[in-house]
Amino acid sequence: MDLLNLIFKLGVFFSIYGFLWFFIDLGLTFLVGGRKRTRFETYLIKGIKYAFLVNVTFLFSVDFNKHQVNFYNLIPSALVLITYFVGMLQQKQRQQFFMGQLGKSPAEGITINAEIILITLSGLLFLGLVWYPQFAENAVALWFQKSILDIESTVIIGFIFKIIGFFFLLGMIFKMLNALNYLISGKPLFDIKSRFSRTNEEKNDKHFDDFEELT
Repeated sequence: MDLLNLIFKLGVFFSIYGFLWFFIDLGLTFLVGGRKRTRFETYLIKGIKYAFLVNVTFLFSVDFNKHQVNFYNLIPSALVLITYFVGMLQQKQRQQFFMGQLGKSPAEGITINAEIILITLSGLLFLGLVWYPQFAENAVALWFQKSILDIESTVIIGFIFKIIGFFFLLGMIFKMLNALNYLISGKPLFDIKSRFSRTNEEKNDKHFDDFEELT
């Protein structure tokens, strides 16, 4: 039950963090007068977003009174974070796949390889915070944490994000069951393909296994 509660809280946290980052990103756009970002700026902003996501997630594993890492929360938090990042990577792959099927060039922005690099660096940052947890308690991360808790405690908006957290919990349960069944039987428990992929397979009699969604 504690594990489910932790996953639920992380789901609420991820959704509120994305909500806050939307306004931060919007503010950065206004600061440059709507100028189109360079590829370097796009990578840098995405990297900062991931870095503080990792940082604030890590704060769930820190005992502020003893300044010690709570490994009981650390491992599941890390697994949920990895699953979250993998889900984002799969979404990026599906977007590029569908654009290709429609005969359009992929939208400019983060490439798949760059996304993998950013996720890898984010994982290394998480490991680094395990060795040096004091760096996790910086002003920006603590501001994010306080803002998230304040939004969560509001009546209406907090309730909406808790609903999102509930569906996040269900999605995580399905993904964990999929992973467990895959380890046991060698195939996922839930194998769902998009309608577009099925239609394309019927026409071309081909399989796009790399783009199957495991939910």
